[in-house]
Amino acid sequence: MTVAPEGRRLLRVEARNAETPIEKKPSWLKNTARMGPEFQELKSLARGKGLHTVCEEAGCPNIYECWEDREATFLIGGSKCTRRCDFCDIATGKPDLLDVTEPRKVAESVQELGLRYATVTGVARDDLDDGGAWLYAETIRAIHRLNPNTGVEILIPDFQGKPDRLQQVIDAEPEVFAHNVETVPRIFRQIRPAFTYERSLDVITQGKEAGMITKSNLILGMGETNEEIHEALCDLHDAGCDIITLTQYLRPSPLFHPIDRWVKPEEFVELSRMAEEIGFLGVMAGPMVRSSYRAGRLWARAMEKSGREIPAHLAHIEDEGSASQEASSLVQRLR
Repeated sequence: MTVAPEGRRLLRVEARNAETPIEKKPSWLKNTARMGPEFQELKSLARGKGLHTVCEEAGCPNIYECWEDREATFLIGGSKCTRRCDFCDIATGKPDLLDVTEPRKVAESVQELGLRYATVTGVARDDLDDGGAWLYAETIRAIHRLNPNTGVEILIPDFQGKPDRLQQVIDAEPEVFAHNVETVPRIFRQIRPAFTYERSLDVITQGKEAGMITKSNLILGMGETNEEIHEALCDLHDAGCDIITLTQYLRPSPLFHPIDRWVKPEEFVELSRMAEEIGFLGVMAGPMVRSSYRAGRLWARAMEKSGREIPAHLAHIEDEGSASQEASSLVQRLR
């Protein structure tokens, strides 16, 4: 295989990856759709008004559960990223011109859907003078202005670690300031060549020192060992990370990094306990967990454990139900 589906020549890393066929998924990765009334209403609203969420466009298997709790995720900054990570199927290339109306459009979508908690993520925009920091910050402000009872979690790139860019996002006062490290130091450069492990940790530290509730994610099954997972969790906690999610890597296509192993649900249970013992305020681990899964619930848990009072206008987020993709819940169902 030397040519990508869209007609371009493959990168060397893509050609090497393509030598390994797509792996067969284990039985525990199957998900059952449970369409409740809130999900049905959000689906009708999204279709009827032409609203776009990552949840639908990425085919997230957890959409039924998250939408039932009025949570959704939005992608900003366009459809092309200026960086390429070996696990991510967002296209790499020259991005389109910045849409300065996007923050308002996202805020209006949040309002139309009646969301209780919104996660906003986006592509890296190294083509912009500020790396896209204004766009992320303005989207937070726009959501809060139009939806004062909605919590906002912002998942940012590293902005090259520049404090002035990070401060723009911090000043917009999201409920959660998130940056995903994704993998362990030994294979970090191979998986995320445009990022550095140390800089990603420093992004989290800058958020923590500014008083933010901070969050990160580790994707498992890309070649790391259990010892390296423990070390990375310790590094993240030492950097000031409050909330951690642990997920299974699912290969988007043969052009991406081959799966090294399938982490069993029982292993995720043990890793969750490990993270709690290390001292994280909120932990969510499981094969089908994603970094934005049950995000509002994790924020409320972290607020409670840190001794912070949840603002009255966001108290409803505490009422979220159980998390079916949490490893302990999955193990119970498999018995």
